[in-house]
Amino acid sequence: MALYFIGIGLSDETDITLKGLNLIKDSDIVYLENYTSVLSVSVSKLEDLYDKKIILADRNLVEKKAEETILKDAQGKKVSFLVVGDPFAATTHFDLLNRAKELNIETKIIHNASILTAIAVTGLQLYKFGKTTSLPFPSKGFEPETHYDALKDNQELNLHTLILLDLNPVENRFMSVNEAIKNLLDIEAKRKENVFDKDTFCIGCANLGSDNQIIKAGTAEQLLKAEFQGLQCLIVPDEMHFVEQEVVQQFKE
Repeated sequence: MALYFIGIGLSDETDITLKGLNLIKDSDIVYLENYTSVLSVSVSKLEDLYDKKIILADRNLVEKKAEETILKDAQGKKVSFLVVGDPFAATTHFDLLNRAKELNIETKIIHNASILTAIAVTGLQLYKFGKTTSLPFPSKGFEPETHYDALKDNQELNLHTLILLDLNPVENRFMSVNEAIKNLLDIEAKRKENVFDKDTFCIGCANLGSDNQIIKAGTAEQLLKAEFQGLQCLIVPDEMHFVEQEVVQQFKE
């Protein structure tokens, strides 16, 4: 019948838009995508406000079993698919959207704040950011360097770089700004391309959009000693306008 893609914001249950809340309350089934990001509150908080039971949807369910679950339900019922932040910003669910359309399921998209706009609180101008990249947890045989390449490419264009850091909600594991910096330093030591060193100016962020957000600026060496908790990201600014510098100054370690 219908599948609603609803962004629920970055912090807690109250970040939902009125339009999104009304659609959730009108839904028969509610799924929450829980593998690309998390809120700072428990699922029960969402259920209390929405007055709905929430089904947690991991990557396997969304990407491989949607025909048996989300899409099957949406063929005869109203289904809300909730995404932390915005449904199509830091992550993309166009595959699910396209599969719904192929089944002639009515779809609706409700946008919300995302990490891609929340980073403006650092004082950096959004239009001066280059390609956004991500840093997944490395493992034996899997040590990607695409984030280093993206940083290099952005630097050549004098653009800021946003690096999204990995998380594993099931294990309550979040990659830290400190880990990301160490990873970049290790790659630099190996490749020696003068992209990132201990004197590179960085901005580390955690829990953006929440009441307890953390923003710290300084050299890579300084931020290695800083403390961050929660969902985090690393920004490597390029040349800053004096207005940007004035705002960033307040976050220096």
